[in-house]
Amino acid sequence: MTAMEERNHNGQASSLAVTLAGLGVAAVFEALTVLATHDKTVRAVSPWQDDPYDVALSHSQFAVPMLAAVIALRLLAWRAPGGRDRARQVVRATGMMTALIGLTLAFEWAAVAAGAHAPAWGPWTSVLIGGLAVTSLLAGAEAAMLARVRRPPGAAGRWRHDWLDDIITVCGRVPPLRRAAPRAAAWLRRHAVAGFAALSVLVAVVITGGLAVSEAWTSPLLAAWALIVEMTGYFAFFMICNAVAGFVARPPRARPRRVAEASAVAGGAAVQVAVAFRAQLWTVIGAGPATSLPAVAGLTLGAGLATSLATAGLLALRRLPAPR
Repeated sequence: MTAMEERNHNGQASSLAVTLAGLGVAAVFEALTVLATHDKTVRAVSPWQDDPYDVALSHSQFAVPMLAAVIALRLLAWRAPGGRDRARQVVRATGMMTALIGLTLAFEWAAVAAGAHAPAWGPWTSVLIGGLAVTSLLAGAEAAMLARVRRPPGAAGRWRHDWLDDIITVCGRVPPLRRAAPRAAAWLRRHAVAGFAALSVLVAVVITGGLAVSEAWTSPLLAAWALIVEMTGYFAFFMICNAVAGFVARPPRARPRRVAEASAVAGGAAVQVAVAFRAQLWTVIGAGPATSLPAVAGLTLGAGLATSLATAGLLALRRLPAPR
């Protein structure tokens, strides 16, 4: 084994160890999250049961296991060609997952610090806060491990291998899929935005449908608003994840298309922030508390639209020639 091969082997081994540790942290986080959100007795005494804290928790309880699942599946092709890119991409995806966990934990600590629902706190609250402390320590240790295996300076910036290549490799072992998989992957690389949009719609329908059934919603406006909120949020999430971890290696795009994509992502993220802080935002604009669903929908979706247009305008201004 040459010196370079040995370094690559050691780097992949370190990446694998960090990834497995990250999946362990995700499992602990998800167990605590499910307990805090799906057990009615526990939720009633949770400091982070309401917004703005609950928005982060509601998103992470689905986003974290989705990331963990695709990371775990890719480990099945760990020895396939493209190991250097695979190691970097999996570490980046693990870092994205850990960052999402850390952000959610920060919201939960903010709820504890603010004493949210303090009169209702009880023994289960102590269990939740204890679990929060343990998960925070584990997430901090994982972040330190990720920092040690971060991308070395001078490494190539473009991917030569993406997650779809592993799918093609696996499907190549199944005769009926051997020819279809490369064609499907090529289509998805050309139409990645459409693929992420379709996936976000699917996830939004499942989540919104589950909420509508479990909470017995009767308002079509509530269901439509929730569907748009989930869809825009997950579209932004998928696009950001792809930019970070290289799930789909996309061909170069024209600048107008890149501006449109960045604006859509910014708008989707802004909708989530507006939903979390809708009460504070409504107060800032001087309209008093938002008590009706049409007002809340207009405020949150309007904030997303305004952010999207502002992002497009700022990106367009950057390309204007300097005045003489």
